[in-house]
Amino acid sequence: MTTPLAGRLDALGRWRSSLLLRLDGFSRFLIEHDLSEASGAERIAALRERIASDKVVVALVAEFSRGKSELINAVFFADTGRRVLPAAPGRTTMCPVELGYEPDVGQALALLPIESRLDGATIADLRSRAKAWTHIPLEGVGAERLAEAVAQVVRTQWVAQDKARALGFWDDERREDNPPVDADGRVEIPVWRHALINYRHPLLERGLVVLDTPGLNALGAEPELTLGLLSTAQATVFVLGADAGLTRSDMALWREHLAPRSLAHFVLLNKIDALRDPMLPAAPVASQVEALCHDTARVLGIAPQCVFGVSARDALIARVNGDEHGLRGSGLLEFEDALGSQLLNQRCELLQGVVDETVRLLQVQAAHRVGEMRRQLAEQTLELRGLRGKSALRLRAARERMAAEAVEFEQCVVQLQALRAVHNRMMSATLVGLASDPLRAELSRMRDEIQASMLGLGARKAFVALCARLRERILTAQSGSNEIHAMLSASYRPLNARHGLGLVLAPPPALQRFAREIDMLETGYLPKLGLAHSLRRPQAQFTEQFMRMLVSRIRGIFETASTDIESWNRAASTHVDHQLGERRRNFSQRNEALQRIELAAGELERRIVDLGAHDVTLRGCQARLGELGHALRTLPPPEAPPGRHVAKSSAAQAPRRRAMA
Repeated sequence: MTTPLAGRLDALGRWRSSLLLRLDGFSRFLIEHDLSEASGAERIAALRERIASDKVVVALVAEFSRGKSELINAVFFADTGRRVLPAAPGRTTMCPVELGYEPDVGQALALLPIESRLDGATIADLRSRAKAWTHIPLEGVGAERLAEAVAQVVRTQWVAQDKARALGFWDDERREDNPPVDADGRVEIPVWRHALINYRHPLLERGLVVLDTPGLNALGAEPELTLGLLSTAQATVFVLGADAGLTRSDMALWREHLAPRSLAHFVLLNKIDALRDPMLPAAPVASQVEALCHDTARVLGIAPQCVFGVSARDALIARVNGDEHGLRGSGLLEFEDALGSQLLNQRCELLQGVVDETVRLLQVQAAHRVGEMRRQLAEQTLELRGLRGKSALRLRAARERMAAEAVEFEQCVVQLQALRAVHNRMMSATLVGLASDPLRAELSRMRDEIQASMLGLGARKAFVALCARLRERILTAQSGSNEIHAMLSASYRPLNARHGLGLVLAPPPALQRFAREIDMLETGYLPKLGLAHSLRRPQAQFTEQFMRMLVSRIRGIFETASTDIESWNRAASTHVDHQLGERRRNFSQRNEALQRIELAAGELERRIVDLGAHDVTLRGCQARLGELGHALRTLPPPEAPPGRHVAKSSAAQAPRRRAMA
């Protein structure tokens, strides 16, 4: 049966395909009419890659024994006819799991050993190192073998306390949260640090990626999970147990890792089947579930429409048995519909914004290019019309005038070369603050400040100061880019007026989004640097893990900012080269026209007619360019699949939840 989430992802896929078709038509038009510069082609290629490879990331977050593994079984593995992820009571999934599908890789399970934490490399750094992972092929295996392979994610090992402490699983100050200890004093820890499951499933083939996190302790031991992987998710699903309600550890997980974030939150009250009582009618049970959802929403401070009562166990059984009525009663379809609607709207809005920004810029560049070509045609036409019935003396004067313009143009080239030298110096100065060496110095300064403070209590202040300095570097780079833009714009105006050029300059890249990413880092991790956390964690170990994560995230942010500035500057230089090439071609065409006119008087009228026809073609190009750009920027969002409700209401929920009971 087709699920609501699959229907939403299908709609998103069709919308992306339509967007790509329109983008390809826009690109072909630019190329066919010689309206695309090299930088424009690069922008379109990058935009196409982003649309085609767009992924929808959903993070599942829960403490142990909330039924998260059973939920994954119900959504992704019911077609195997059995449970694949272990879903026994107690501690199950012991390492973070990413579930997705890349057709080029083939079905496989990749496992990163827990000892990789000792190497200092982040998970992001290790993704490209195939030898660092243990690979288990899943292609063509049956359900039993698949379950055996996936069971690796729950494997544990017993190690000495010193090793557990070094790996981040033992805290001398907070022993109540430490893993179990056997009679020999050894500690139980996970075998694997991270797992990647590349599995062919209809939802995963449609671009869905699921991040399964194994509880509060795992998130605390791996800072990269909260500030790296969770930050890439478009939505989080917080799974609670309806039988236990909101526990103290649930609230700690919500406050420390989810509440500060701005992405979409959904809360699942799983195990509503445990509330059923054969001695009670269905209506009181449904009312109890409804009240529990509203109370949970109130305590967490989110909308009641984002809280759902479900039974993952009933959903799995219903899907295995093909029982659509039982599946509706499990509450899972309603949640999938709401999640799909949220993701569909969010991705369409984001991608449309990126397309709109790129296409507007390319339209402006192409329009200026068409305008410059039409202006040059008008000059040639005016010059040739002035030669009608004129003597050879007039032709010679036209040649001399063109030669003088060519000499003046070469002087313009010299001025542009000098301007480019100034431009390159300013660009180098702008990029200094985003380079890797100053960033390393900033991070080292923060580390020193933390280590110099008593018990690491200065970590919060040092981190806030670091974020402020990083934002200042980004704003300084923005100021430098604006200064370059102002200098070039002021220099282009007299050159355009004196030499008849059509130099234009795109706005500098907006770097404020990188400052917002620093804000997200600060907001997400600042609560973990407070006094209470400082007193209960092993300081040296936490600082080391924290610094590894920061280096990876900040380096990515600043490298992307540098790339945006360099691309903008490269596009400006390419545009100047293009203009100079156009002017040289124009001189060549004028010279050829005068030579033909000298040979045959009839050629003059023919050339004037040709120029007029060319101008008509260019006017048509302008109109068509506007139509294609408008079509790309106004692609309507996909409609919701029929027969489903996008959002739930209190009135609509009661009958559904009575059906659950």
